[in-house]
Amino acid sequence: MRSALALGAAVLLALPSHPARAQIAPDDPPLATQVQAGLTQRAAARTNLSHTALAQTGRTQVGPVQTGPTQESLARVRPTRGGPLQAALAQTSPAPGDPPQIEAGVGPGEVVPDVRPGEAFADPKVAALQRTATDVQRELASLSQLAHTAQVELDKAAEQVSGATARRVEAERVVAGQQAEVDAYTSALYSALGRPDGVRVLLTAGSPDDFLAGNSLIGRLRSDLDARLGAAVDRQQAAARAESDALGAQRTASERKAELDRRSSDASNRAAAVSSELRGQLADTDAAVVALQKAQQERNATTAANWKAYTDRLAAAGVVAPKAADLRDPNQLPAGFLPLVGTTGGRQPGVAQVVVGGDRLLVLPAETQKAVTLAVGALGKPYVPGVGGEGPTAFSCDGLVRAAYASGGITLPGAVGEQYGVLTPVTDPRPGDVVFLGPARLGAQGVGIVLDEKSMIAADARLAGVIVTDLPGVDTVLGFGRPSLAFRDPQRAPKATDGGLTWRCGGVQLPARSAGEAASAWGGYPNGLIPLTALCPIGVASHALRCDAAQGYQAMSAAFATAFGRPLCVTDSYRAYTAQVRLYAVKPALAAVPGTSNHGWGLAVDLCGGVQTAGSPEYAWMITNAPAFGWSNPLWARPGGGREEPWHWEYVAA
Repeated sequence: MRSALALGAAVLLALPSHPARAQIAPDDPPLATQVQAGLTQRAAARTNLSHTALAQTGRTQVGPVQTGPTQESLARVRPTRGGPLQAALAQTSPAPGDPPQIEAGVGPGEVVPDVRPGEAFADPKVAALQRTATDVQRELASLSQLAHTAQVELDKAAEQVSGATARRVEAERVVAGQQAEVDAYTSALYSALGRPDGVRVLLTAGSPDDFLAGNSLIGRLRSDLDARLGAAVDRQQAAARAESDALGAQRTASERKAELDRRSSDASNRAAAVSSELRGQLADTDAAVVALQKAQQERNATTAANWKAYTDRLAAAGVVAPKAADLRDPNQLPAGFLPLVGTTGGRQPGVAQVVVGGDRLLVLPAETQKAVTLAVGALGKPYVPGVGGEGPTAFSCDGLVRAAYASGGITLPGAVGEQYGVLTPVTDPRPGDVVFLGPARLGAQGVGIVLDEKSMIAADARLAGVIVTDLPGVDTVLGFGRPSLAFRDPQRAPKATDGGLTWRCGGVQLPARSAGEAASAWGGYPNGLIPLTALCPIGVASHALRCDAAQGYQAMSAAFATAFGRPLCVTDSYRAYTAQVRLYAVKPALAAVPGTSNHGWGLAVDLCGGVQTAGSPEYAWMITNAPAFGWSNPLWARPGGGREEPWHWEYVAA
């Protein structure tokens, strides 16, 4: 009989081991580095795990390595929705209804960088361009405010000029009137009495008193006429000076406004240049994301094909997997089954082996086989971050493990820490065992299902889906548990101690930027470059969101239909990066900087059908009821919030 000691080797054929391993561990290289390094050397690194690992001979030298799945095995794999070439580049088309809004999608004055560890983009030039776009947008926003102030001042100056001109014209009219009055009075005196001077008074006076009185009257008459005319002339001159000052202020305000308009035009031109450069750099980033998806799909398909080959071989050999309880005592196994010896020389509980045609074949409990089968069937499904992501549409890492074993009749707790606390630890992991991921400073933040000594299945936050990935190093693995064994008394799971960002399922969980806003960045893909395989449709045209957001939206739309007799009207949902660049080019001072809007994370929608109008019955219903479905109109987007966008709603439940 051939040796069974080689059974600890690889169990499933997976993607070749790359020099830059795409690990789930938080300490891995950035996703961008994995994309570039992995894809560069992918073709040259086809040194696969053994295709015969599930049915190994006792020989040290194994047979030829198969480098990929057969056409038949690929035909049995459910194609991933959208296809690899459409995944990153596909763009949702708007549903019929109101035209899409040119909107910011972020609070006024906010700059929202991607603060996750590692570069989010495959090419750092894109990140640099994004920072430039942010700077330009800040400048445009500042110039826009200054231009608004300058326009107000210009309008005020124009009003002052208009008023000053009117007062000058009125003063000139008064002067003209006073002059006419003086002229008429003087003419009358000359006609009736001759020139009213002191000599005439002296000649006509009957007495000294008459002379003095007449001379005084002439003086008063002259003073009165001079005062009335002089006052009118003074007012006219003052009005002319005020008009001149107002015209000067108007010229200054006009020059200030023209200068700000010129600076705004220059900034807009720079925004257009940045948009053009972003479009140019986007092609390389798209190619890297698409290639990464294609490589992952190939790895998933290969694994699925080989798992089926293993179960088919068991069935062909007539091997019926025992129940988990029947394999717990390695010293009392069912007839025909042999114990499996671990690395320490002891017999392992919960697994066995049989001899088929001279080969020793690993036998897992029936419950474990069903669990792995469900996990393999979930390959390619989207990832969701919340606890309770148990499918069937999308999974979290702990939700996948719980759903997998529930299919086999074993009920596990829902959260990764609770699963760690009850599963019996093992030191020699076998297919179907559960691996808990740290490292210790991050606590028990992730979990997967072991395939072999090098790989596992996990709902991975960084790659935003259920994938086959490498087991991380010993510094990241917190331990292994075997669900087919009896549960232990609950133990305390490791907690995060570094005081930094919260990690879950291999990715960072960012807090919301402010009240009523989504938590923005999730997964390992750049904003706007999330493959459609990582999103879920909302049932309207080709609109899509992250799967938990899509589920909440559909429930909310159904409730809205009950109230108004029609479903929610939506104009925008997930917004691809190319669309963000176009919007920024059109309205650089208003549209979000490409790569910052929550539309690019699949966590925001723009609504129509009345919701877009603050104060409407539809908007009031949403304000009252949307939070129950996990949706919110951010505070900054509400009336009086700083940038009114009543149509913009974000998913905040997670």
